[in-house]
Amino acid sequence: MLGVIRQRVTCRGIPTLTLEQGMRVVASRTFSSSAKEITVREALNSALDEEMSADPRVFLMGEEVGEYQGAYKISKGLLEKYGPDRVVDTPITEAGFTGIGVGAAYYGLKPVIEFMTFNFSMQAIDHIINSAAKSNYMSAGQISVPIVFRGPNGAAAGVGAQHSQCYAAWYGSIPGLKVLAPYSSEDARGLLKAAIRDPDPVVFLENELLYGESFPISAETLDSSFSLPIGKAKIEREGKDVTITAFSKMVGYALQIRNLKTNEMVFPRMFYNRIRVRVLRIICINLQSYIFYNCMWNPYRLPGILAKEGISAEVINLRSIRPLDRSTINASVRKTNRLVTVEEGFPQHGVGAEICASVLEDSFEYLDAPVERIAGADVPMPYAANLERMAVPQQRGLATDQVHWPQLPKRYKELKLTKINL
Repeated sequence: MLGVIRQRVTCRGIPTLTLEQGMRVVASRTFSSSAKEITVREALNSALDEEMSADPRVFLMGEEVGEYQGAYKISKGLLEKYGPDRVVDTPITEAGFTGIGVGAAYYGLKPVIEFMTFNFSMQAIDHIINSAAKSNYMSAGQISVPIVFRGPNGAAAGVGAQHSQCYAAWYGSIPGLKVLAPYSSEDARGLLKAAIRDPDPVVFLENELLYGESFPISAETLDSSFSLPIGKAKIEREGKDVTITAFSKMVGYALQIRNLKTNEMVFPRMFYNRIRVRVLRIICINLQSYIFYNCMWNPYRLPGILAKEGISAEVINLRSIRPLDRSTINASVRKTNRLVTVEEGFPQHGVGAEICASVLEDSFEYLDAPVERIAGADVPMPYAANLERMAVPQQRGLATDQVHWPQLPKRYKELKLTKINL
């Protein structure tokens, strides 16, 4: 399907999937097999191109967006097509060109401000929050600020604590801003078009590691009039036993957690451990799930219980951090009666914490188990690669992390475990 080559990497005779293969498998199960594939980079580029063509007020400004065609080649070909007046290279001064962009939006233009990484947006945070986000309210609706702040967000690889932060919760807490976080090519194209057309300031959080990922995309999505509604989540997979919410890169991981079978699992110790054990803790409560005793003492040997035990997980791609689609999340929890949130940002005051609060406020009586959060470690991002892998939920496993999964004996059902405490 979709020309995916299912090459296997073997560890102790057990076939596993690499990250790239797994992402393609997830994508192939998400969309029609007849759909065209484009990368997230191409989706963003086409959305910018079409919106600049449709509206002469739209222009792009940032470091290296013109002559270099973007640090990640998102603006490839746009300078040649639209010229330096609409694709503006700037000095390394985020505070300066962000302020110019906000002023242009006051004037009625529609600037798209690119940050080479959202970590650099901290240099311009006064313009984003005090100028862009608050002006409509403080002017009693007389001033609108149609501006988009976009760029890569979250951890990449080996760039240290100052270049690895997730800003979803930071900007998601600010009234006056809309905050979007795409996962697939459809998300990137549809949400960026919606952001540019929106009359309010939008923070558009991309992910560097997803730029090169290809996703099937429909003919409808490729239409120039296509856009996705802001504030609406997407149910990527329906299920009945547990709800898993995620955004950006974590959506792909959540889908693999749901779908991979025991003998397909790539098992990095920091992520699969935590999410499978925590999901399992929730499922065990009031369901009397039964687990081989070895799993209690060694979580690294925990097999693919979700698939093995027939546990059906519903995966929600949030897409929009602010406004948050509370109705979709609560409707799902009222169906599954359990919730796990997944994000790569810090756990305290995170997006998952807000989702937990919303569910406790609106759907507490439907919960059959405590809500669980999967998040990054509550520390600045380490630079050392081995520590970095431990600090962020991830799927990329090394050969040394892969283990042989024992088959559970028939007698394991005699062990009636109601909760695991690790």
